[in-house]
Amino acid sequence: MNIVALGAHPDDLEIFTFGFLAAASARGDTLYLGVATDGAAGGENPGPALATQRANETSVGLAPLGTPTLLGLPDGRLADAPEAREQITDFIRAATPDLVITHAPEDYHPDHRALSSFVTDAVGFICPVLFCDTLMGVGFTPDYYIDISEHFTAKQNAIMAHNSQDPSRFVSASKIMNRFRAAQCNAPDGHYAEAYRINNRFPFADVRDLLPKPPPFRPFYISGSDALI
Repeated sequence: MNIVALGAHPDDLEIFTFGFLAAASARGDTLYLGVATDGAAGGENPGPALATQRANETSVGLAPLGTPTLLGLPDGRLADAPEAREQITDFIRAATPDLVITHAPEDYHPDHRALSSFVTDAVGFICPVLFCDTLMGVGFTPDYYIDISEHFTAKQNAIMAHNSQDPSRFVSASKIMNRFRAAQCNAPDGHYAEAYRINNRFPFADVRDLLPKPPPFRPFYISGSDALI
């Protein structure tokens, strides 16, 4: 299966989708990794040098999954970039995807929201689109949970490749979020999960057969009873 994952900035795929993509790669899927903007505005010293550093960081961070395609669109101004729609569409169509993953339309960052719109328009009726979780899950209601427990250490290492971004804060955030998402679907202690929502439209209303496995769950009993809820 061909899976396209498009993040708005260097480090977005690592933070939001690395576990899913690692699980998909492990089962034999082909990954097409795209980073829309150059990341030049995301640091204390914005400009071309930062863009170069961030390109190197995401190449290292995503190396276990493949080589990312860096579209180099303007960081912080994705919605207004005249070439954005065409470049994003060309990247997606060239991959002949069976599934596309990108940011949710309600995400906190304007570049994330713009990319979500560009991607869903570009995909059309080709295949399903999955939206990844928002930062700390704010405003996001999941449809699917993916067990990333086997890949969580690799995910942390990928995030830590982004030295320009004070990455330990995102490692901490992902640990909280991915443990919470696992607990939310009653997974045993020590499990981690990423959450996703389908872009629910005809004819792709249910895509469970396309996804890596969900977390296992613990039986839940009523106190003092043998009844299983």
